[in-house]
Amino acid sequence: MTTLLALDTATEACSVALLHDGKVSSHYEVIPRLHAQKLLPMIQQLLADAGTTLAAVDAIAFGRGPGAFTGVRIAIGVVQGLAFALERPVLPVSNLAVLAQRALREQGVNQVAAAIDARMDEVYWGCYHNVDGEMRLLGSEAVLPPERAVLPEGASGEWYGAGTGWGYAERIPVVLSGQDASLLPHAQDLLSLATFAWQRGEAIAADQAQPVYLRDNVATPKAR
Repeated sequence: MTTLLALDTATEACSVALLHDGKVSSHYEVIPRLHAQKLLPMIQQLLADAGTTLAAVDAIAFGRGPGAFTGVRIAIGVVQGLAFALERPVLPVSNLAVLAQRALREQGVNQVAAAIDARMDEVYWGCYHNVDGEMRLLGSEAVLPPERAVLPEGASGEWYGAGTGWGYAERIPVVLSGQDASLLPHAQDLLSLATFAWQRGEAIAADQAQPVYLRDNVATPKAR
């Protein structure tokens, strides 16, 4: 049986999840600025509680952004360190998709406009719909002012708003069936999305893992 480890530190929440022997376990805490200290102990505790070790893990999934610059870097650093040591592949997952997957799990909604507060008067934005239990992107992800956040072309039906970007709800020109502006990504939902990706053979080598900030001006590599 496949054993997958998932971790996320892209927002104020720090969470880890494990699929082992067909069972899912997870740990989730909202601990701003403590991710670097807490993440590895959380992973060790999760593995111990499941009665397994890192050596049993087939692949490691992580929230690749968008989100807080420091948080995304912490996830990439830890994942690459573990994956290189174990010689295992990794599964990058969008944090906006993770939000949408959590809304599906907790609210049963099939169309989600996911938004994360990007600071600087902008939101990270992505729209997702449910395909056989997996929230999939419609259109593209973007970072933009709340006023420019719109549903994809041809969108219809009811939409649910998920994520801290909905703190700007009065400025976002989208009609919702409901919303939760306090919702943060959870590794349990990251693990669900990673499981679909793993089954499709989408795992990549650890050195190919890249953060996705959506903002071009964040840590832009120097031209060669």
